[in-house]
Amino acid sequence: MAPRSFWKGYLRLSLVTCRVAMVPATSPRGKVRFHTINRATGNRVESRYVDEETGKPVRESDEVKGYPISEDRFVLLEDDELEAVALESARTIDIDTFVAREEIPWIWLDKAHYLTPDDKIAEEAFSVIRDAMAATGMVGISRVVLYRRERALMLEPRGKGIVVWTLRYGDEVREAEDYFSGIDEGKPDTKALRMIGKLIDERTVEWDPSMVQDPVQKRLKRIISSKKKKQKPPAPRKGGKKEAPAETPDNVVSIMDALRKSVEAEKKGGKSR
Repeated sequence: MAPRSFWKGYLRLSLVTCRVAMVPATSPRGKVRFHTINRATGNRVESRYVDEETGKPVRESDEVKGYPISEDRFVLLEDDELEAVALESARTIDIDTFVAREEIPWIWLDKAHYLTPDDKIAEEAFSVIRDAMAATGMVGISRVVLYRRERALMLEPRGKGIVVWTLRYGDEVREAEDYFSGIDEGKPDTKALRMIGKLIDERTVEWDPSMVQDPVQKRLKRIISSKKKKQKPPAPRKGGKKEAPAETPDNVVSIMDALRKSVEAEKKGGKSR
């Protein structure tokens, strides 16, 4: 059974728009996670914001973002000021730039997601955008709000779907040359190369996901399972909140009409929206 999507919205290229759903391509669901417990009572420990000087809890209405300009001075930013610099829509992936895939180095790729059409009506427009990128060897560049912050995206066609990579920002990437420049450029001994090559040949096998299984997680699960047998089963939890549906476009046009209008607008030097 396919995992439930964590994001729903729209994919748009000029006047071509379709409903899409996104889910992370990787999942930490199998990892063992812990809560902090009060050993004396068996209750969970609650985290709270407290004033650094007074030690008193801070009300949520008094919490505000602050940018440090010295050790004890901050520039305060209100919520409306932060919202003013955010994207106009957090639910539309609007592709306005294309780049050759080979021009984007691996280090800029952050987290992978699977993007799929959200209903049968969306499949035609989705397929046109996907196949056009695949035929030209291009990937789309866009932005959207994910994980509570604005993210740069790379959309790459992959099989029947599209893989959406969040991209790292420029100040997050370190230049390899800063670290590799001090390594001696001299060629290693030829005999040593042949010996290492032989070792590589002897240890070469086909890729299997079992090669990257976490043995620590298995051991933790065995310990937890053993302790769980000595405890009574917990009461079942109530269901969580339902996600609000994404906004619906004001109008729906045929793909061919949208494409013709988009191309005509581009020829005239304009940019259709």
